Amino acid sequence: ERRAARTQVKHNNVLNRFDVGLRMSSRVEPGVLLEKVGSAGVITINRPKVLNALDMTMVRQIYPQLKKWDNDDEIDIVIIKGAGGKAFCAGGDIRAVTEAGKAGDPLAEDFFREEYILNNAIGECRKPYIALIEGITMGGGVGLSVHGRFRVATEKTLFAMPETAIGLFPDVGGGFFLPRLRGKLGMFLALTGFRLKGRDVQRAGVATHFVERKKIPELEKELVGLKSPSAEDVCRVLDSYQQQVKNPQRLQNISQNGFRHTLSRMSPTSLKITHKQLQAGATMSLQDVLVMEYRLSQACMRGCDFYEGVRAVLVDKDHSPKWNPSTLEEVTQQTVDQCFSSLGEKDLTF
Repeated sequence: ERRAARTQVKHNNVLNRFDVGLRMSSRVEPGVLLEKVGSAGVITINRPKVLNALDMTMVRQIYPQLKKWDNDDEIDIVIIKGAGGKAFCAGGDIRAVTEAGKAGDPLAEDFFREEYILNNAIGECRKPYIALIEGITMGGGVGLSVHGRFRVATEKTLFAMPETAIGLFPDVGGGFFLPRLRGKLGMFLALTGFRLKGRDVQRAGVATHFVERKKIPELEKELVGLKSPSAEDVCRVLDSYQQQVKNPQRLQNISQNGFRHTLSRMSPTSLKITHKQLQAGATMSLQDVLVMEYRLSQACMRGCDFYEGVRAVLVDKDHSPKWNPSTLEEVTQQTVDQCFSSLGEKDLTF
């Protein structure tokens, strides 16, 4: 019981962080900085007070610039990072989406659609794309990083996909990258929202490299100074920084009891949808996964668990959601299958 209580406290802490990252901000300074530095296009997510939460305006700034840089002969690499040191990006602006979904506002469709189109563009980027994932990297922040060629973690990196706790599913291409992690690790991370920290983010395969935090400014300087680098040249630089790290301990152990206790608090509908999403996504292209996930996002907007999860975790913070259905047994295969149904003309297209 004590272990379960500790697990509960840890889980609440991570969701509270997720919450801070999901709050809307009324500030007018740019949420994203887009700069050319040397031969690099540099994207800085610039909302440190809300842990660099991703909103629609930011998606609409990053996407056209990324496409432009991908076709610009003067840009050799793209670097994306978060301002402030605490977070790379702690998630998408779920609160705004929740309000839109309740009101029948088009944002509940548009945000997912445009975010997923951006995720796909990152996956298709021909230039070496380097995400410096220092600090909290969850949900939408994972979508901005994991589909790129290189992801660099530091000892301060905290990775999680905690969506099943709010009646959602690990989207932004989670159905593509999670089943491709070794063994059943991706399924475990998807269902439980388990947090990976520091070097474990790279050991798990979420990051491609691990570099000490204090070396990141030096690494960035070296990357932007490269002359017409190939992906192999970038990889050599990243490898050289990784080799400076002393050999650390193995991937942390995971208790089965904690695993069961965690699952018992998640939305049963979300768990079943997520399980099918990852099984299907294992053999699909990133584009096809994103089409599938867009269908799932709209099913969640039509359902009730998403709104209840956001209420319990992010609004009232009582962490006592009343899921409907409340047990896995009550979630029928028909209900799950309907979530994957085509939206016809409203399906996601690229």
